[in-house]
Amino acid sequence: MRLAESVSALDTDDGTVLLHERNGKFYQLNSTGSEVLSRLLGGERLPDVVGALAERTGTGREKVHRDVAELIDRLHDAGLVTP
Repeated sequence: MRLAESVSALDTDDGTVLLHERNGKFYQLNSTGSEVLSRLLGGERLPDVVGALAERTGTGREKVHRDVAELIDRLHDAGLVTP
């Protein structure tokens, strides 16, 4: 996964702000969403990201997987990331 060409990212104390330069919209990711995006952009595999989050938070892997998949879908739908 990578950021779309028209997207800029800025890390903040609370997460990450994404700017879709073509439509002028800003998107805010909280710290967990920011971590997920950073790990996936860094080349980590989805199962590894899910496992790390599940272990750290004590949340079941299935729930974490659903939440991460939903985030990825939203990022794709907004045109912020490409496969």
